[in-house]
Amino acid sequence: MIQLINLIVFLVIAVAVIGPAVKVVKQWERGVVLRFGRYIGSRSPGLNLIIPYLDRMLKVDTRVETMVLEPQEVITKDNVTVQVDAVVYFQVINPEDAMMKVMDYEQATTQIALTTLRSVLGQSELDELLAHRDQINEMLQKIIDDHTEPWGVQVTAVEVKDVLLPESLQRAMARQAEAERERRAKIVHAEGEQQASEKLAQAAHVIAGEPISLQLRYLQTLVEMAGERSSTIIPLPLDIIGVVQNALAARDKNGS
Repeated sequence: MIQLINLIVFLVIAVAVIGPAVKVVKQWERGVVLRFGRYIGSRSPGLNLIIPYLDRMLKVDTRVETMVLEPQEVITKDNVTVQVDAVVYFQVINPEDAMMKVMDYEQATTQIALTTLRSVLGQSELDELLAHRDQINEMLQKIIDDHTEPWGVQVTAVEVKDVLLPESLQRAMARQAEAERERRAKIVHAEGEQQASEKLAQAAHVIAGEPISLQLRYLQTLVEMAGERSSTIIPLPLDIIGVVQNALAARDKNGS
């Protein structure tokens, strides 16, 4: 009985001593070890031993984290109020700095991202924000990453998700787009008319130089008209047109 009690006491002491000394760091984590509050080193993934009650291990997740920024009202450079939201992707690349140089690296990164978002978009015009979003994303990523680098945090990407415009501005842009489409349609129609007139002038020039071509075209037109069953065609020789024209000209001459 005494031996059993001694064994139980031994196991309790062993668990109390050895348990806190054993730390398991996962593959995507890094361990920051403090001894009496002073940094003494970092630990890699796997089984790690520390001195219990003297050492303390802080685990840091090094995976890429996704941070969704709440919608922000921004006044652009051309005085247009828009509502913008964005997503920031970041990860800890230096666990020591992330624990020692900033109290809460996630909160600090969030505030820097919000401030930078309002600042950069406030210096951009609306057309630039809508048409060149990739360039703005790169600019945001670089500025935020420069601020978070001393904290051991790397910002890998920033994406502006959506830009909400006022309804009045949306209607104005829709009218502008419709007017632009109408303008292009009129230009295309005018260019087509111009090309058609040029082709007709060229055809008239060819016919004037080759009278026989006019007769061939006349016969082709008769064939096309004959294809319609409901049509009655009375063909006239082209020479009769010239005779009639000459007769009318002679009458006018005699009458004068």
